[in-house]
Parts: sequence; structure tokens; C-alpha cells
Amino acid sequence: MKENGEEYNKIITIPNMMSFFRLALLPVFACIYLNAKTVRGYQTAALVLFISALTDMLDGKIARKYHMISRLGKALDPIADKMTHIVVVFCLCSRYRQVWILLVILAVKESFMGIMGIIYLRKGRMLDGAHFFGKVCTTVLFAVLLVLVFLPQMSVFWVNMLVAAACAACLVTWVLYIPVFWKMKDK
Repeated sequence: MKENGEEYNKIITIPNMMSFFRLALLPVFACIYLNAKTVRGYQTAALVLFISALTDMLDGKIARKYHMISRLGKALDPIADKMTHIVVVFCLCSRYRQVWILLVILAVKESFMGIMGIIYLRKGRMLDGAHFFGKVCTTVLFAVLLVLVFLPQMSVFWVNMLVAAACAACLVTWVLYIPVFWKMKDK
């Protein structure tokens, strides 16, 4: 597929609709989670998050397999990921005090990524999709967040371990993206 071709500039594609669907699930998730009073309520919120994670996994596969990669999709998919992570982490902060550190780390990391992306986009350059370590971080975050939502009666020890793992994944990914952006300045 040529990047300047008609297909690349399409807005209405199945993967893009899946990303829009993920964004539409955010207020649904937040409403269910923040109003949950029982384990079943939290598990319903976890189901919404699982559906979001599943569509995230599928949209990229569909885009590549059926040649539906688009300029909008390259921007929309990571935006949907980041918005999902931030909304879920923010909601979890209402239940787990220790999740605030993850929210701060996530906000700083994503601010860095966003600012660098904008700087290079203005120069006509952009990352060509997520790197392997970025995908690993997204997977770790989705898994940790899903477990924290699904198991609301988890011990403080395990909550701390999961939050530490998510924080570590974010920090390592942030550090690994610094040289990627540094190399882009010379292109």
C-alpha cells in the first residue's frame, strides 16, 4: 500500500471504527467501574475493558491483513490506547491509593511521547508505528489494569506488585524511546 494512495487516506475503515468504538467504551467503563458496589459490578467493568483490549489487538491485525492501514489509523490507534490506559488508571485511583504513582508516570511518559511526536510531525517525520517494547508495555498495562479491575478484593501486596510491574514497564519503555526520538532528529 502506498502511503500517498487513496487507501492510505481513508477515514472509514474497519480498524478505524474499532478504534472509535474503543474510545466510545471509555465512558461506559468509567460509569460502570465508578458505580460498582459488588464484585460482579467490577467484573462487568472488566468485561468492558477486555472487549476494548480485544478490539485493540484485532484492529491492527485486520489493518495489516486486509490492507486497511490509514494515516488516521496510525494516529487513532495509539490515541485510543493512551486514553484507555489513562481513564482506567484514573478510575483505579478511586479504589487504590498506590495507583496514583502509575498515573503520574503514565502521564509524564505519554506527555513526552506526545510532545516529541508533535515536534517531529511538524518537521514532516513520525514514528512508523509502535516499537516492540511499546507493544510489550501496552500489553503489560492492559493485563495489569484488567486484573486490578477484575479482582477488586486482591491483597495490598499483589496490588503493589502489579502496580510496580506496570510502573516498571512504563519507565523502561520511556527510556527506550528516548534514543528512538534522538535518532529521528538526524533524518
